[in-house]
Order: sequence, then structure tokens, then C-alpha cells
Amino acid sequence: MNLSVERIGDVVTIRYEGMLDSVSAPIVHQELQTQLASQGDIDELVWNASELTYLSSSGLRVLLGLKKQYPCFHIVEVGMEVFDILDLTGFTQIIPTERKLREVSIDGCELVGKGGVGTVYRLSDDTIIKVFRKDATMDMLNTEMNLAKESFLLGMPTAITFDVVRVGDQLGLVYELLKAKTLSDCIKQHPERLDEYAILYAKLFKQLHSIEVQKGSIIGDSYEQEINQLDYIRRYFDDESVDLLIHIVQSVPKGNRLLHGDLQTKNVMLQDGELMMIDMGEVGYGHPMLDLAHSYSSLVSLVGDYDTIIGFPRKYGEPFWNTMMSVYFKGESAETIAHRNEQIKVASLVRNFSWLSLSDSFPSEVIKECQEVFTERVKNHKEYICKMCETFSDWQL
Repeated sequence: MNLSVERIGDVVTIRYEGMLDSVSAPIVHQELQTQLASQGDIDELVWNASELTYLSSSGLRVLLGLKKQYPCFHIVEVGMEVFDILDLTGFTQIIPTERKLREVSIDGCELVGKGGVGTVYRLSDDTIIKVFRKDATMDMLNTEMNLAKESFLLGMPTAITFDVVRVGDQLGLVYELLKAKTLSDCIKQHPERLDEYAILYAKLFKQLHSIEVQKGSIIGDSYEQEINQLDYIRRYFDDESVDLLIHIVQSVPKGNRLLHGDLQTKNVMLQDGELMMIDMGEVGYGHPMLDLAHSYSSLVSLVGDYDTIIGFPRKYGEPFWNTMMSVYFKGESAETIAHRNEQIKVASLVRNFSWLSLSDSFPSEVIKECQEVFTERVKNHKEYICKMCETFSDWQL
């Protein structure tokens, strides 16, 4: 019998090769009971179904029995034929199930952009792929897929992923984008069109921030997400200063507008004259100030290697931002726009440092640079920051 049970740490994995039908199912069931009993306490039971070729009703009863006996039971690496059986019979609603993923190679693929969570490559003329960090889980990918779909239904111009794949030992999401380029690439290649791109960027923000997220949506609270990230970086900065950053977030007026959460120019693709958003893992709802502050943090006040991270020379960032602001706040006085800019600048301090929550393995020199800039921008300007936070309430939706 091609059945094995293996324990690695707290995880016990079952593997079975072949058909699980009326003939083999009783034998497999009996052997599993014997082998699993010898494993002692089981915190997580996994059936790796990569070599399972067929399931009959008898086989389904074996799986159901395991789920009843071990609530921690789930199935992974399920081939399409077996997955269809599990799905049609409703078992995917009873037992957490992950299908076997298509293998994709990125060898020779054009690098589109790199962020804290993953790296984006051009896979073909009509597709891009976001390859997640090695520690990414299927839950993270499912969250991004669901947020992308929900945002699209609300009217956000975003590319929809249509496939989850495996790239070596990493997970990836494939998006359809026909011959699109990042806005960063467009600016780098055609700086003479800077104002044109800034106008498109501003209109994208206006379109996004006109959408109201209703109660019951799967889209989460951006305020909570910001505060959770700030709590995570207490390991790098003193509590009093982190509390000041949290005070900035708490001072932002409440809102229910749709926010991208990380709308830097590498996360915007230009396709046939239209801007499309990618990297939807931080989508939430709140006040537009939060979204604009993230953009300012990337375009104007970025901490780090600007050309590498953003994708075009730093000298273009501030002029691009200023044009975008004039369009976003069209109809407002120059004094009002300048005031809003100062509010956004203070709010951007949050994103200047909260991105450190994305990983536990940043190089020591990166941490040191952030700590030095933190002292300069936050610790040395506490009084001004608190004063500006008091003005946030005048920006009502």
C-alpha cells in the first residue's frame, strides 16, 4: 500500500498514491487509525493529495472521518480532478482544501517592481505576476484576491487576478494587464510628460476616494491597520515617539472612503491611456488623508534608495506631487492647498516608518538609517506635529 504518515514538528502529514475507492478506502482507513494512534497528540493533520488520483464516496467518508476525529485536519496539493470532486460534493466547505498550484518560471522575465510583500514581473504580453515573499501564506494571497475583487465591484480600476501559482518555493498571483507599464517606468522614460501623468494620477485618487465602503464589506478599517503596524515597530523606536505616530493616525477624521493603502507609482499601471491599480493587499476604508500621506511618503519623503525603490530619479518626485495636488484640490485656494499639503506631510510620517513592520529581516544599516531619520523628523518636532494634528479636524468629507 502506498500510504505514509510522517511527523515534522507539530505537523503530521499523510500521503497516499492512487485511487481511494470502495476497495482501497476501508484498508486505508484501518491503516491510518493504527499509524495516527502511534503519533500521540496531533496539533495539525495534513493530507498531501498530490498523488491522489480519484475519490469515490467511500474515499470521501475516510476524509470526513478524519475531519471529525481531528478538527485541525486539512488537505493540500489537490489535483484538479480530485479538487472538482471535493468542490462539487461540498467538501471544500467542510474541510480546508488547497488545490495543487501550477508551476511558473520567472527566468528571463522583466522586473516590473519590488515592494515589501513581493516582487512583480512581466510574465507575458498580457500578464504580470506578483511573487510573494517566502514567508507568505495562502491566506495572504486569498486576502489580496478577495480585496481586489471587492474593490473592482465597487468601481476601483484594478486588475483582477485569475490564477494562484507556485514559483519555486514561493507563491504568486497572476494578473491580466495588456502591455501595461508602471507609472514609474512611464515617468522615467518620458519625464517631459510629467504633468500629464500627474493629472492622471490625481484623477485616479479622486475616483478612488469618491467610493464609499458600506457596512458589511470585507474591506477593513485602515485606521486599525495603521495602528497595528505602528505597534509592531516599537522594537526600533521609543514608546513615546511611537505613541506620537499613533496620535497622528487617531487625529485623522473618520471616513468610509475606499483607500488603496499603498498607491505609489510602482503600484499603478498605464494601459491604453488608463491607470490600473495592482498590489491590493492593503486596501481599506478611511479618510483620504491616509492614502495621500502614503503617496507623499513614497514620492517626496521616502527613506531609502529612492531611484531603486520608486523607479525614477528623486528630482521628479516633488514636481509630480505638486501638480497632482493642484489637480486633486482643483477649485481650492492656494492657501488651502498649502495647508492640506502640510497636513499630509505630517500624516506621512506614519508611513515613513510603519513599513518596517513588513519584515523581521531588514539589514541593520536600513534600521539605523530609519532611526536617524526618525529622530530628525519625529523626535525633534513633537510640538509642531501635535499642533498640526489639531488642525486635521478641519478636513471633513
